[in-house]
Amino acid sequence: MPVTDETTTNGGRSPVAKVFTHMTMSLDGFIASPKDEIGELFEWYEAGGVDVPDPNETVDSQVDDAGAQVMGELTANCGALVAGRRLFDIADGWGDKHPVGAPVVVVTHRAPEDAATKWPTTTFVDGVEAAIVRAKEIAGDQDVTIASAAITQQALDLGLVDEVCVSLVPVLFGEGIPYFAKLARGHLLLEDPVVVQGRRALHLRYPVRR
Repeated sequence: MPVTDETTTNGGRSPVAKVFTHMTMSLDGFIASPKDEIGELFEWYEAGGVDVPDPNETVDSQVDDAGAQVMGELTANCGALVAGRRLFDIADGWGDKHPVGAPVVVVTHRAPEDAATKWPTTTFVDGVEAAIVRAKEIAGDQDVTIASAAITQQALDLGLVDEVCVSLVPVLFGEGIPYFAKLARGHLLLEDPVVVQGRRALHLRYPVRR
């Protein structure tokens, strides 16, 4: 497995806190259909016999060994998660318990009127840069995860992402919502990936070249 000089023996994690993105993506680059349907993208969450503990009791994952390794690496050191308002609304705020097990920071121009009572552990911030700053404050010495395509694209443009993570699924959607779209800053070079071959997904982690 290729590694970078930042990789340690602690599950492949760097001791330095990072801002990274992670989404499950079709082979042709989409994270959902045009109607926000995920289709076969999350089959890898049910592709094995390893039960992954989840703070959200409504979520049940039975992944393979590779999937369990990847999920552990992505969540064990996660101190805060940044999401867009659109995804937040679709998921109904994950019941204020995101499966990653960390507080959520939502990028939005206006917080829901019932935010304080319905989502007391969720923070609503106007602007991507401000949201990531707030997420870092919440996370402390832990990582910040970005889990929305539009927020990922803006954060990459702002130079705020340390690592891009993709769980690549063997399906072609043909159209839909892209993980990556045209970047305002244009060309962006990544380092060689760390690769984990799983069942129904190939997991890739690309450090952003500085």
